[in-house]
Amino acid sequence: MELKNKTVLFLGSSVTYGDGGVSFAEMMTEKCGLNMVKEALSGTTLADVDDGSYVARLKKVDRRIKMDLTIVQLSTNDAGRGVPLADTEAAIRFIADYVKTTWGCPLVFYTGTYFDSKPYAQMVALLRKLAKEYGFCILDLWDDPEMRAVSEEDYKRYMSDPIHPNRVGYREWWTPKFIEFCQAL
Repeated sequence: MELKNKTVLFLGSSVTYGDGGVSFAEMMTEKCGLNMVKEALSGTTLADVDDGSYVARLKKVDRRIKMDLTIVQLSTNDAGRGVPLADTEAAIRFIADYVKTTWGCPLVFYTGTYFDSKPYAQMVALLRKLAKEYGFCILDLWDDPEMRAVSEEDYKRYMSDPIHPNRVGYREWWTPKFIEFCQAL
């Protein structure tokens, strides 16, 4: 997909929000000339557990905007808070249906890079199953061989903690993957 002048909705929590509000979303906007609609709020879940959830915030996005692509973070907060997998699944299903009926645009979920978390690994497995059922795409940073092969030195340069990239990490490590993936859609 040619990204120039396309309107892209970015939906997520702190990883989508970024380092001081700057993530791959702003970097893609700058590099590719896309129109960004960013709905990112730190500490929020996919599962519809409160007014800040992905589901709640997605419903507030202006339906009249013609989205060309929607990119959604597989939230680590669901795993970290012990949200039942069934609740996360319901949210993913809702988002897939909502994006299809509201904008009819391609939907991409993205995972975080690998960190030690059995609950998040279960969420990644669930996401793969639902992608087959719903036909959405996954930018799988969790199991990407190139992302996993990063040197320890670079990993320390790129990440603020096991979940959150810093600006260097977004710029040098994550954004090129997002651009390459989206251009191949």
